[in-house]
This record gives sequence, structure tokens and C-alpha cells, in this order.
Amino acid sequence: MKSNSKIIEEASNIKLDERSRDLRKLILRAFKNSGKGHVGSAFSMLEIMRVLYDSILNYENEDPSYPDRDRLIISPGWASLAQFALLADKHFFEKSLLSTFMNLDSPLGGCSEELVPGVEATTGACGHGLSIGIGMALSLKLQGKNNCNVFVVLGDGEHGEGSVWEAAISASKNGLNNLVIIIDYNKVQCSGPVKSLTSLEPLADKWISFGMNVTEVNGHDVNELKKILASLSKQRDKVNVLICHTVMGKGITFGEDTADWHWKGKLDEETINQMYDSIEGYKCEND
Repeated sequence: MKSNSKIIEEASNIKLDERSRDLRKLILRAFKNSGKGHVGSAFSMLEIMRVLYDSILNYENEDPSYPDRDRLIISPGWASLAQFALLADKHFFEKSLLSTFMNLDSPLGGCSEELVPGVEATTGACGHGLSIGIGMALSLKLQGKNNCNVFVVLGDGEHGEGSVWEAAISASKNGLNNLVIIIDYNKVQCSGPVKSLTSLEPLADKWISFGMNVTEVNGHDVNELKKILASLSKQRDKVNVLICHTVMGKGITFGEDTADWHWKGKLDEETINQMYDSIEGYKCEND
């Protein structure tokens, strides 16, 4: 088993294949119009979103309310563009809609909202997403929909909210083996490094103490994510937690691992062009 430090090092050094680079460029299409948004968080969780939509989730893009679909909750709703990019890519709506991001008359706001096709819940207030996911997981069990899973993505900064741990108690007590909790552990929140604000470590042990299965992975390694998530969605003995070690702003060399890029309120054209160049600089050797 790899150590945390080794996984973190691999997350920092891994290159991005063509699909990951193209998805980041799709996000930049939205930023080019709005000039603002939570770019760092969107880029840190993008491979998680990619693997879920490409390989794991059961959904119907032409019928987002398909009853037997899997449910996905993005608790850090401010990272909405990571999900919006995949929803556009999967034809839940036209890609051209991304260019309206944060316009007053656009459904694509700064946080995830249910009015967007494919979005299950309005989120953005820290610590609420897991409780919503638990309600969905309980409901599916009561309906006898045993083949449906609920995936909840949590931010690391959210762990400072008591509601996260209250929800963890409930999930374990109710034996929600149809629930997979995915933690985007980029170690940066809006006010600075997570470790300077709250003590999360040993994070895995905390979740294990609630009676859950816990796995850790490089959150930018698409092949590893695919393999582990496929396994967890079939592993039905306990609640599953996947801690994804990621990099805030992954793909923007001048904006990685810094709270300055958690949110940007004004991105000019020159900076956006530099972001495009940086993303291309992450090209894999075999691309």
C-alpha cells in the first residue's frame, strides 16, 4: 500500500491526457465569458467527474429524472463548472450554454442548482451535501432500488462543519451500503491551507472510526480512479469512502496549491490565454 506522501507526490507530478486537457478547456470557455468563478476547485475535482460520467454512473442524458439512475451530489457546489463541463460533454445541454456562465439570465450559476439538467441538488453551503445524499440513499433502499448508488463528493474544507460528522453517524447507523463518499482532498480552502485552519489528519482513521471502508487514491490518475470506483460501487458491506488526493488548480502551473486560485473575481483575456498554454504544457509524452 502506498503512503499518503507518495500518493500526494504522484498527484502533483502526473500529466494530463488529451481528454483531461480538453475538459479543462471546456471550463475555460465559461470563464472566458464570465471572467470569474472557482477555477481552482473545478480543476482539482475534474478527473473525479470525468471518471464518474465516463465509466461509473448509470444515467440517461435525454431523461435526467430516469428513476433507476445513480445519484451524484456535489457538496462543494462552488466547483459547479467541473460538473457543468461533463454535463455539456454528455449532451445534457448544449456546450454553447457554458458561454453564459454566471449571466443573470443563465441557469449556470456560481453554484450547482437543480434547475440545470442532470444536477440532483442545489448545493454550495458547506456541509449540506452528505445529508442530502443520505436522504436519497435511504429513499432508494425503501423503494427497493438496490441497483442504484448515491455518490457524494465532499470538499476537504467542509470537514470543519459539524453537519458532515452528524451525517457520517447517520450513514453508518443506517447501513447505507449504496452510498459512496468521495473526498476531493486538495488541502486548500478559500482562507488558506486546510491544515492551518483545522486538523483533518489522520483523515482516513476518522472515517474508519465511523465503521466505513476507506480507500485513498491519486485523484488525477484516471485509470486508478476507474478501477477503484468500479470496485466500490459493487462493494456492498459498508458505506464506502474514497479519499482522492488532488491538487488545487491542477493544470495551471502558476495557480496550483494556492488559495489565491480558489476563487477568481476577474480573469482577463491575457490570463485566460496563459491558462490555455499551461494546460497544453501538461501534455503526456504519448499524446
